[in-house]
Amino acid sequence: MSTAAPEQARTDLRLVPAALGSWAAVLMGLWVGWPAAAILAACGALVAVVGAMASGRSRAPWLGRPRAPWLAWPRAPWLARGSAALIAAGAATAATALVTAAQVHHATANPVRTAATSSAAATVRVKIADDPRPLRQPGYAGRPSGADRYAVAAELSAATVAGTTWNTGGRMLLLVPADGWRGLLPGQHVTAEGLLAAPARNDLTVAVMHVRGPPRDVGAPPWWQRAAGTARDGLHRAAGVLPEQSAGLLPSLVVGDTSGLPTTVTEEFRAAGLSHLTAVSGTNVAIVCGAVLVLLRLLRVGPRTSAVLTGAALIGFVVVARPSPSVLRATVMGAIMLLALLLGRGRSALPALAVAVLGLLLVDPELGVEPGFALSVLATAALVVLAPRWSAALRERGVPAGVAEALAVPVAAHLVTAPLVAALSGQVSLVAVVANLLAAPAVAPATVLGALAAVLSPFDSGVAELVVRLAGPFVGWLVAVGHHSAVLPGAAVRWPAGPVGGLLLAGVAVATLLLLRLRRLRTLVAAAGLGVLMVLVPTRFVPPGWPATGWAVVACDVGQGDALALATSEPGRAVLVDAGPDPGPAQACLDRLGVHRVPLVVLSHLHADHIGGLAALLDGRTVGAVAIGQLHEPAWAFDQVRRLTELAGVPLVELQAGQRLRWPGLSIEVLGPRRRPPPLVGDDGTPVNNASLVLRADTNAGRLLLTGDVELAAQAELLASGVDLHADVLKVPHHGSRYSAPAFLDAVRPRIALVSVGAGNRYRHPSRETLTALSSAGATVLRTDERGDIAVTGGPPQLSFVARGDPRPSPGHPP
Repeated sequence: MSTAAPEQARTDLRLVPAALGSWAAVLMGLWVGWPAAAILAACGALVAVVGAMASGRSRAPWLGRPRAPWLAWPRAPWLARGSAALIAAGAATAATALVTAAQVHHATANPVRTAATSSAAATVRVKIADDPRPLRQPGYAGRPSGADRYAVAAELSAATVAGTTWNTGGRMLLLVPADGWRGLLPGQHVTAEGLLAAPARNDLTVAVMHVRGPPRDVGAPPWWQRAAGTARDGLHRAAGVLPEQSAGLLPSLVVGDTSGLPTTVTEEFRAAGLSHLTAVSGTNVAIVCGAVLVLLRLLRVGPRTSAVLTGAALIGFVVVARPSPSVLRATVMGAIMLLALLLGRGRSALPALAVAVLGLLLVDPELGVEPGFALSVLATAALVVLAPRWSAALRERGVPAGVAEALAVPVAAHLVTAPLVAALSGQVSLVAVVANLLAAPAVAPATVLGALAAVLSPFDSGVAELVVRLAGPFVGWLVAVGHHSAVLPGAAVRWPAGPVGGLLLAGVAVATLLLLRLRRLRTLVAAAGLGVLMVLVPTRFVPPGWPATGWAVVACDVGQGDALALATSEPGRAVLVDAGPDPGPAQACLDRLGVHRVPLVVLSHLHADHIGGLAALLDGRTVGAVAIGQLHEPAWAFDQVRRLTELAGVPLVELQAGQRLRWPGLSIEVLGPRRRPPPLVGDDGTPVNNASLVLRADTNAGRLLLTGDVELAAQAELLASGVDLHADVLKVPHHGSRYSAPAFLDAVRPRIALVSVGAGNRYRHPSRETLTALSSAGATVLRTDERGDIAVTGGPPQLSFVARGDPRPSPGHPP
């Protein structure tokens, strides 16, 4: 019988209170303010004094005299045994609270912070702290590597506001244009001009600056950053021999460089629970250092030399991956994982983790509010404490060692981090464990070969490309796992977001684990879980009455975006209008409907919440053509659509008012825009919305009006044109926003109004005024955030609908 379990049962928890106290001190200082942190420092010092008094010594050397009677302390054995932990917790909390209070006070008292509150113009001299990262635009799924705005973390050296110059430090976030900024390296000093703004987060950032123009007085980067940049660029070039998605994923997997990562891969990995593979994590560090150790052992190198060479490899990896706070955090966590692997137990690894948390928070208190830091700590704790126990338990039951560890690691990591992920994202992945289990065999070889290619690329690009080709099958496997996991129906389920949702899921997880420890209830819990799998999950994936018989149009539940399927009379074929914001949902909706061939995908306009799922559609089924309107803006979105269609060999066509399209059982007429939209100037919001294609479709269920995101100006233009807007079914413009004219809704007079909208979206769509106007006109309003996929069936005068999200959809509800 294995002896691992008894040893693991004596897990050393004495330093855990110190780490938790330090974390609480950081949160108190950043969220409440530096005075609260100062008060907590005093409380921590008091706790340390109490712990010292409880140690039972007859004299107090730190007082320099015998202890006074009023200082006498009862000799409770349990208190004496815990005095060391009490002293450590108090001292650690006091130290971290003092450091946090000092840094928060410096940030809040900084004169640049005061200037930022009034949006003052400024000229600053800063040192670049990290690589420029493409900005994710508000309301969009994110821009590709050709984005025209970047975020740059920087350290402030001096600032000039209204003729006054301050030589002061502090952290800044620069929002910059691509020109002149995109290729900067960490360590370079630059001068920038722009408008200051107050930071929106509770961290140590002094100010945010919206920069105008390229940087000035650009200094040279340190030699090690130039060397790291050369290796990263070499890896990028070598990865170019792989397919586009694999070429973007390899640098992201190895050194956390996501500049070339396609948006499709990012979204699919998020849905599949594989996002940790697109950033430098402790796993990367453990893999690289573990590979070096294995190689040195094979070469029979001594332990001291091995330790030195492994340390050198670790330093080199940190330099290439950039010594940013996130990478340093990952390095420390990876070292702890490697320690647990070498020692084969969690007794020594958990105190090391607690010390690492304490040290990192003392060096950089801002890590305490970073979700990545919390996820790293939780995952590392699961891997060094839970995974060995569960693996040993499986081995005792006859499971092979390799299989037991492969099962225990992803399950432990997912179970521990799931509450935090749910609190942040508002969803729980049902495929994360299986996806990580399938991906695990390919992660190590892809990482090691990618790191080797990065090292070789400055010396011989041909050899680096050869190594990348060897890594290609492993990276391709990761892309395939992410894609097929993301498009599974019900890959993720909605869950309450925020602290309440996280605590609720944590309570469910803890209760389940406690019940599983009781032998008498274990069978009952297993039977209940089997019942969930056999009953609740299938009814979620294929609920009764779905797909609806004779459906004519289905508004797919794709979140905050649009995707509508229009049926033809040919089985398995449907026209799709818009593709939703993400790769998975529209694809899954068509799978549930049994649609395998899409003769036409119409993109009403080129905002990301309408084109985000296009890549998955082109990759997952036969598409005849992709149609867009006459406005090819935003430029990045048009370039992305054009590139995707070219890669898939699918024609890209342009529609304009007056065109008619026909298929068996379906005809579509383009009603708008009535004139060619003018070139885009500045704003890419309302003008693009008003350039949406407006379609009138005749189906077996009657007439449909599909309006994209048209707002007041485009609606007025349609009304003025005199075109017949009356329809039985209306796809409500712009997710039901308040920019719908009552006269326009009166002209349509729909019996059913479909609102494609995401639950809890930050735009507060749909508008109460728009819903009231539709209901007052006699329309039945159906929302995808409340009903899921919604199918319109029947036909005039027997028009009805079926909602997939209903508890048990009936064959049809009359409107």
